[in-house]
Amino acid sequence: MTSIVRAVLLGGFVAFVGVATGCAAGPRAQDDAPASADRTAMLASWMTGSFSSFDQSQEDPDNYLDISLHMAPIWPDAEGIWLYVEQAVGAAPDRPYRQRVYKVERTTDERGELYVSRVFELPDPRAAVGAWRQPERVAGVTPADLMERDGCAVELRFIDDGSDPRFVGSTRGRDCSSSLRGAAYATSIVTVRDGNVESWDRGFDDEGEQVWGATEGAYRFVRAN
Repeated sequence: MTSIVRAVLLGGFVAFVGVATGCAAGPRAQDDAPASADRTAMLASWMTGSFSSFDQSQEDPDNYLDISLHMAPIWPDAEGIWLYVEQAVGAAPDRPYRQRVYKVERTTDERGELYVSRVFELPDPRAAVGAWRQPERVAGVTPADLMERDGCAVELRFIDDGSDPRFVGSTRGRDCSSSLRGAAYATSIVTVRDGNVESWDRGFDDEGEQVWGATEGAYRFVRAN
């Protein structure tokens, strides 16, 4: 296994799936697609659950690791939709290497509806380990306690071409700064479907050369429950 593949563990799941950097282009949502508020809830619902890249790691062990990904709703009384996110190597599920909080919301731009997953860091990640199954672990934390990772939000478009409804998008250009392993910025390309999440997270130096992250494409996380 190459060092750059192992570095994806340190680089992490920056924000969130499968297009080039910048907002995804593609078919417009069909007229009979769910209403905007319903689609926001639908996106959060599709993101919620326990996922694993085990199958991908078996198919291509040289390039992909067995990673568990958990996303669970927290703070039901707070304004907006908040998810606690935890990732760990499959062999060490209780020692996560990445913990975040996402806020899922809807906005609009010149192209229409835009669904945004904003990314926040916790003040005390250790205290929150396992909050995806024990939300009381973050009950004493409020949105005001979080630190937002500016520029690292993932912007998603809803696409429904009749057979494969999905949310597709990415971070914006070089907006998500990173200093990991000599990187200047990080990118995340994301696709969310009902049943799986794909995420391709990479770090680049000032010259645009990749210095960490998977090299062969997105990690494919399949819903376990």
